[in-house]
Amino acid sequence: MLRTPRNVTQFILPRLRYAGILVLIVGLWVQAGFAAETPTRSEAAAALDKAVAFFRSQVATEGGYLWRYSADLARREGEGRANDVTAWVQPPGTPSVGEAYLYAYQRTGSEPCMEAALAAAYALVFGQLTSGGWDYRICFDPSERADYAYRIAPAGEGGQNVTTLDDDVTQSAVRFLVRMDKQVGGGSTLIHDAVAYALESLLKAQYPNGAWPQRYSGPPNPDDFPVRAASYPESWPRSRPKKDYRSYYTFNDNTIADVIVTMLDAADAYDDERYRAAAKKAGDFILLAQMPDPQPAWAQQYDADMHPAWARKFEPPSITGLESQGVMRTLLTLARRTGNAEYLKPIPKAISYLRSSRLPDGRLARFYELKSNTPLYFTKDYKLTYSDDDMPTHYGFKASCGLDAIEAEYDEMASKPSIEVEKPRPRSVRLTTELVERAGEVIRAMDERGAWVEKSRLRYHGDDDPTTEIIDCRTFSANLRILADYIAACGAESQR
Repeated sequence: MLRTPRNVTQFILPRLRYAGILVLIVGLWVQAGFAAETPTRSEAAAALDKAVAFFRSQVATEGGYLWRYSADLARREGEGRANDVTAWVQPPGTPSVGEAYLYAYQRTGSEPCMEAALAAAYALVFGQLTSGGWDYRICFDPSERADYAYRIAPAGEGGQNVTTLDDDVTQSAVRFLVRMDKQVGGGSTLIHDAVAYALESLLKAQYPNGAWPQRYSGPPNPDDFPVRAASYPESWPRSRPKKDYRSYYTFNDNTIADVIVTMLDAADAYDDERYRAAAKKAGDFILLAQMPDPQPAWAQQYDADMHPAWARKFEPPSITGLESQGVMRTLLTLARRTGNAEYLKPIPKAISYLRSSRLPDGRLARFYELKSNTPLYFTKDYKLTYSDDDMPTHYGFKASCGLDAIEAEYDEMASKPSIEVEKPRPRSVRLTTELVERAGEVIRAMDERGAWVEKSRLRYHGDDDPTTEIIDCRTFSANLRILADYIAACGAESQR
């Protein structure tokens, strides 16, 4: 027999005035499959605390996290195998888990969540390099730390000191630490100093034209990077030359986009116009980087001459169908958060060009040959080709087309006489049937330890690895947010 969910009785049914509506709602809940009893707010809070206790005591390494673990925690990995004295910065590692803890604390007031968030923040502080940012991983073993030039001892003198902006590594760490710094009111000198140091390094690493590189060890020599508009090279090599592409102006993997959002967040948090000015300057670079006709979109990366250039052996000089969409979303973000309509101007021409470049299946090629606009691919042995018959599977050489959504947002903004500056504000939560269902599923999926175990394999342990069940940081962070939203929504509903 179906039992009426307690939260419906407590929060929703008293608000219904008509029997017909009551019958409809109960019928919808039956159709949605709510045969199991809906969790109470206290049950959800207990589940959240249990999950945090397990992750904090059993999974964390000095407050930091990797990506995936075997269910018994015997094997660990980030983007590669890892030991039990290493944490990962690259999402969904330490900053992502820390953000989930902080989000849960702000929604629920759970002190264990705040303690775990602080531990994740301190793990990042101890992984900051003297160049100002972060590498993919943080080593806590003293002998391994000697290979890195960490800002906080023990660290090796002359060790690895390359800040990476690839894959949102440094940017995600900075954004989380900014939020933690504001949450504790600047009360932690370690966190505050790490944030200030990181932001200063990003300001110094910005090129004269407003771009950022993929990686850096220190400020660039401005004489080596003149401010120029993008243009086509007279010719380009059909195989990758032996050049270090890490200093190139880089859109690939959202490098510049992630720094822009980071600087805008810092500007809002500290009311410091230097950070907003840096974000705007990067927006000006995007305007410079739009290629001229016949391909008015963007490349993955540009050399100091502002020519599209090679990066990895499967990333040729080209116009990109994927990253160009990300660039336009970044322009929309800049327009919303600065109120400057100039950032909208490149979008219509880019959309028109990309629409005309769609593949027969409606997708976009990742790479289009310069000037000819012919889609470019690679064979499995990394020979450049016009054929998509023999592509490697580790990389996306075709991209979904999101131009309709980009154009709709552009049209909405462009139709207004002026753009109202968007200020970050907390997202409201409501006790919807979907949220109730998701919270119940999350609680029921938890094992006796407080872990969420799922059927999957570790990616970097080889074909002979026996793992069939894993614990995934991405899943943990998502489930923690669901529980936090549910707890907050139940509390808000009970006060109405």
